[in-house]
Amino acid sequence: MSDEPFVAGDEDLAERLALRRVASLNTELTDVSEVEYRQLRLERVVLVSVWTRGTAADADAAMAELAALADTAGSQVVDMLVQRRDQPDIATYVGSGKVDEIMAAVQAGGADTVICDGELSPAQLRNLEDRLGVKVVDRTALILDIFAQHAKSVEGKTQVELAQLNYLKQRLRGWGASLSRQVGGRAASGVGIGGRGPGETKIETDRRRINTRVAILRKRLRAMETTREVSRATRRRDRVPSAAIVGYTNAGKSSLLNRLTDADVMVEDALFATLDPTTRRTRGADGRVYTLTDTVGFVRHLPTDLVEAFKSTLEETRQADLLVHVVDGADVDPLAQVAAVRTVLAQIDAADVPEIMVVNKVDAASSEALTGLRHALPKAVFVSALTGEGMDELRCVIETCLPQPGVWVDAMVPWARGDLLDKAHRLGEVKQTEATADGTHLVARVHEGLAAELAPFALR
Repeated sequence: MSDEPFVAGDEDLAERLALRRVASLNTELTDVSEVEYRQLRLERVVLVSVWTRGTAADADAAMAELAALADTAGSQVVDMLVQRRDQPDIATYVGSGKVDEIMAAVQAGGADTVICDGELSPAQLRNLEDRLGVKVVDRTALILDIFAQHAKSVEGKTQVELAQLNYLKQRLRGWGASLSRQVGGRAASGVGIGGRGPGETKIETDRRRINTRVAILRKRLRAMETTREVSRATRRRDRVPSAAIVGYTNAGKSSLLNRLTDADVMVEDALFATLDPTTRRTRGADGRVYTLTDTVGFVRHLPTDLVEAFKSTLEETRQADLLVHVVDGADVDPLAQVAAVRTVLAQIDAADVPEIMVVNKVDAASSEALTGLRHALPKAVFVSALTGEGMDELRCVIETCLPQPGVWVDAMVPWARGDLLDKAHRLGEVKQTEATADGTHLVARVHEGLAAELAPFALR
């Protein structure tokens, strides 16, 4: 199959009319004992994608990512099918004639779920389930399921539930009498004449309950946001510089945080292993303290409901002084990861925050791939969070790019004001200290607030 970009209208007719099976992406393990365990607990799924633009390599890379998402969700991929079309079919996503071929793949693999690499409309979802006779989920539902599995904190669980309810509210369906039921008052108990009221349909009742729950969850998140804002306000008051580690999911952000700060954040080779932001303080070579925050990973076509639900968490990224953008150097298409991350950064109004690029996993990447990345990202720092390679250079770059204190002070700090000396060491750039009979002679560069506190003791 050609790797030339797809132009609508000039594709081969035979190719257009056929589903293409993606080979060598089955996630079933080879160890017999593990297979027996997985077959007892995992859903067997068939992945389906509609390829509308780009090259065949792009389509295969997107399908490989969908397979990784499905595996992270706890399913066993038994088959993967890609169809080339101008655009997804409005009724069945893949076109009515291709649904039978998907059904054959479902039956041959004993699958109980079909996952589509796109966001399905309620009509598409209903039509596919009616035709296939198995559960059908789209990419958004799959990512929401992974988030639900990995959420650990109260805030994380609340954010995920809010996103799930907003997604579900748009896809409420009803069948037969349950959809048309519209009885109010005591009529439901058989009262009859005089007991009928306007009532609600079943779908209206479900929507009202969801809206009520959404309001409760949003109120909880606002309360949690107040607590988070207190911490941010404290850091802003003390002028503690902050850097947020951002990047594609599974790029190695948590491993990088552990290397830079000696933190003990959980590291797992899985998509969206980190949902709750973790902030750690560390000290630079000049003694100045700054914070590093590990944030949730991004992915292409990140559901809008998730971005909205995780707004308070993503605020850590928008308010940071510096973004440490981590790229998986061993990925098949790292530049596509960069583009996807920058798309999400633009969604959360963080596109203008200063950024340094960090290419991680150089120990696992080929020399050819690294050469291409050095050419495409000439200012990037190349590191391995696993082996520690390049970490000293990265620390130096981060400290250089963080905002520097702007006021020089030359003061004699009395012995009784050791708190000011401590602040200067933690929050400023100390150039000289000398103990004297009258106190400590301090020469440093500090922020305006601390300079004002030191002003009464200035020597010049």
